Amino acid sequence: MELQEILYEAGDDGVAVITLNRPEKMNSFTTRMIEEWAWAIEQAREDDRVRAVVVTGAGGRAFCAGMDVQQEAAGEGVLRTATAGPAERRNSLRYNVHKVPRALALLDKPYIAAVNGAAVGAGMDMASMADMRFAAGNARFGMAYVRMGLIPGDAGAFFLPRLVGLARALHLIWTGELFTAQQALEWGYVSRVVPAEKLMEETRAYAAQLAQGPGVAIQLAKRLVYRSLETDLDHALDLAQTAMVIAQSTDDAVEGPKAFVEKRTPNFKGR
Repeated sequence: MELQEILYEAGDDGVAVITLNRPEKMNSFTTRMIEEWAWAIEQAREDDRVRAVVVTGAGGRAFCAGMDVQQEAAGEGVLRTATAGPAERRNSLRYNVHKVPRALALLDKPYIAAVNGAAVGAGMDMASMADMRFAAGNARFGMAYVRMGLIPGDAGAFFLPRLVGLARALHLIWTGELFTAQQALEWGYVSRVVPAEKLMEETRAYAAQLAQGPGVAIQLAKRLVYRSLETDLDHALDLAQTAMVIAQSTDDAVEGPKAFVEKRTPNFKGR
């Protein structure tokens, strides 16, 4: 695919970086960006050399400002509200912006958001989809839908309560209140707050650390955690048993104990 609105780079350190690349529009997304974003996630998933993925925004102002409001107002955006009727709009999200969370649902590799500025509305939803979020000190967050008479359309109502709790999620959705990176850290929404100039360095270093780990075990653990959120204990234990059998069959499961006994750093191969 010819990329126009994102950048995609798979490095030698096992980390792929997806950069939303519309800084002049605060990295607000269009249907084109969504297509490219979903494609990049699929590329990272299918590339065995990639063991962790980082997503960030170009420029210093925004991670993602959500939908391109000017396009929406002209009826040319994701929702197509200007001329289309309800029957025509019923799949507008499903066949557009929902491609990103659906692609992520198939990505077992760690997916980390480096939030380098504003993440509002659907842009905050996109940050919420990440496994972890590192934020620059100047980052701001907000569920701005209510200010336009809308609701979270990109799974924000699914992810946010799981991250900050039910009452706080409802408050943020109902009010559209903006909050700072420090508040996000206190609430557990982000895992780390760092100076803006150090954000990508620290995020990538963390992702590279994961990329050097036992890839099969890390991916199985991610799948197990997410599946366990949606099931009962007995089923979760069965899932853990199955995952353990797979993990035990890997070369990394031999290398780990061997390195421990030999008092050296393990050389994991991800297989």
